[in-house]
Parts: sequence; C-alpha cells; structure tokens
Amino acid sequence: MSHDSTAAPETTARKLSGRRRKEIVAVLLFSGGPIFESSIPLSVFGVDRQDAGVPRYRLLVCAGEEGPLRTTGGLELSAPHGLEAISRAGTVVVPAWRSITSPPPEEALDALRRAHEEGARIVGLCTGAFVLAAAGLLDGRPATTHWMYAPTLAKRYPSVHVDPRELFVDDGDVLTSAGTAAGIDLCLHIVRTDHGNEAAGALARRLVVPPRRSGGQERYLDRSLPEEIGADPLAEVVAWALEHLHEQFDVETLAARAYMSRRTFDRRFRSLTGSAPLQWLITQRVLQAQRLLETSDYSVDEVAGRCGFRSPVALRGHFRRQLGSSPAAYRAAYRARRPQAEKPAESDPTQQSAALGGPHVGVPAPTALHPDPPVPMQSRRSPVGAMSSANPGPLSLPSQRSGS
Repeated sequence: MSHDSTAAPETTARKLSGRRRKEIVAVLLFSGGPIFESSIPLSVFGVDRQDAGVPRYRLLVCAGEEGPLRTTGGLELSAPHGLEAISRAGTVVVPAWRSITSPPPEEALDALRRAHEEGARIVGLCTGAFVLAAAGLLDGRPATTHWMYAPTLAKRYPSVHVDPRELFVDDGDVLTSAGTAAGIDLCLHIVRTDHGNEAAGALARRLVVPPRRSGGQERYLDRSLPEEIGADPLAEVVAWALEHLHEQFDVETLAARAYMSRRTFDRRFRSLTGSAPLQWLITQRVLQAQRLLETSDYSVDEVAGRCGFRSPVALRGHFRRQLGSSPAAYRAAYRARRPQAEKPAESDPTQQSAALGGPHVGVPAPTALHPDPPVPMQSRRSPVGAMSSANPGPLSLPSQRSGS
C-alpha cells in the first residue's frame, strides 16, 4: 500500500539551490547498516539502463561517518565520497541505520537538514526513517518504517505520525518506506514521479519486480506488541483482548479493565505501542479473520462473529479497507495459491493465533502464502482517529487522501 501525498503548493514548488541537481542522487551509508537495504538505491539509481528506456541518474555514494563501513557478514565498504558530496544532490537517500535506539552522527544530521533546507528530496528506507526523524525532518509529517520498528519510531519521536500499515509514504519532499522490498517500491515510485510510468515499468522489468504492489504491511503484522509493554500494567489488558477477540467489546471496555478513562487509556496505549488502541484492535480482528479464512471452512458470516465484529458488513468494510479485498475474494485467492495437497481444516481460533507471527524472538515467521489482494487499495495518509469498533458502518480506519 502506498501513500502518495497531496503536498502543499509550497512543498511541490521547492527549488534546488546552489550546486544541487535534480538528477544527482546521494546515498548516505553508515557502518553497521544491512547490505541488502543499502544496495537497493545503489542498484536503482546507480546502474545505467538507458538502453531499456530508463533515464539515467548520477549516483554519489557518501559515507555518513569515518570508514571503513562494516556491514552484513563482516564486509567492509569504502565510500568514494563524504558528507560534502551531499551538497550536490537533488535527492538524498538514507537506506538504513544500524540501531533504532542510538542517535546518528550529528554531522550527518546537519547535512540532511541543510539538504532539505536547500530543496533536496530526502528519502528514508526502512530504519533510515530513524535518521530522518532524528534530524527533525519527520516532525508533524506522516511516515512509515518496518512494522516491527514502527512502535519504537512512534515512541521515540511522538511528533511523527507513524503508520505501520503503509509500504511507503510520499509526503512531497520527504519520503519513507517499510522494510527491505518496500524500499524497491519507493525507489520505483521516485522514478515514476520523475520520469513517468513507462520509465518505472521498464525499470521494474529489469529488476523483475511488479511496477506497483497493492496492499500494505498488514498481512505481515503479527499479534505481538513491543517488548517494552511486557512489564507495563496494560500488558494484562492487551493479553485479555487477544484472548477474547471472538467477543464483542470496544476500546471503552479495555479502558475500564485498565481502570482508566478512555482519554488516558488512549494516550497511554499510544505512548507504549505507537498505535491508537482502536487501530490495534481492528487490526487484530482483521488478522484473526485472515487466519480463519485461510484455515477453516467457516462462512464469512461465521468468521465475522468469531472475530468480534457485530455484523458481516463491519467485517467486510474493515477487511477491504485494510487489505483491499473482500473476505470471500481473499479466501479464493489464498486457496488458489496453496498446494493442492493442503486442505483447510476447522480449528479453534485460539490455537490458530500462533499461526501468523513475525521476526520477534520465539514467534514463528509469517506465512509465505498470503496473496497480493486482488482488489487494489486506495492510497492513504492520515493517522487513525478514535471511533468505536462496534460501529458497523464505513469503518474506523482514517479518512484518506489520494494523489498522483
């Protein structure tokens, strides 16, 4: 799922100053960064593919700190440029940062701030969003990162509107993406923005990837919450909610169990997880519906009841808004891609809850069989507002804005 912002006129009209050129892309590398994420912008912007109809960029690979830069597998890299080369770039990409809890070098942050002030487009892939946030470039803006790190980003930088559902967020002059492959999605989007659909399509064919991916990170989200919540009093309330998803309750019920007002509960929950409690609760119900659609023969009406939705209409609305597909179409697409030898079997939802996990320690990895939703989603933007999850009408995910 992408978010293409309808940026303000003053953002879209920004002009490059000084020696900066639109076709120059600087990639800012740090020691300890994963090599896959680091290599994505190098491949997209650093390889001459003019024979395939892809306009050429000029790539400057810059070290964000003293080298050599050590990366995955003990490899050492020597960047040909330092921070001074960023002053020539119209686009600056930070593909990764080594630690979501440690501050980046102040010299690199100053270079990013200066580049932004001078009209450059700033891009953060995956954990690179933490560098942009540390520089203050995401304050008051929508942003995303890998779903596993989104709560930490929201907690460390509360002025950033973090949306863990998006594959990437384009807010005009500042762009961020989710993890790994979503970095390719965002780089293709940049090429599409600069040179049109044909150029992006030609590049996608060379990279052997889809020119656009529908859907977002929802299918990869697991039921886990950040480790920080483990010792918090809210952990018991969260555990109760996960065990009772088949029951009809709302955020007010959770607030009452925590002996808090709704307002206090919302604030406390968001500070711990980076997510509004309603957003989290709806996501868990939809995830549970996914599991039941994948692993059982329950009708859609039965799935709705077993996931705590008040009606099948509520399930269908939330499901389509989160996954871009109806429950029936999702089940059909899922089963079409399963090995013929496998057959769905009814089982208890509480036993199925461990079937979809993530890269947390002790949690199974997500199933590789989630299909791309057959119905494209609309681009979306704003953080989730607070509404009752019991409302079966067009549902509680935020109002969205689409752009080209």
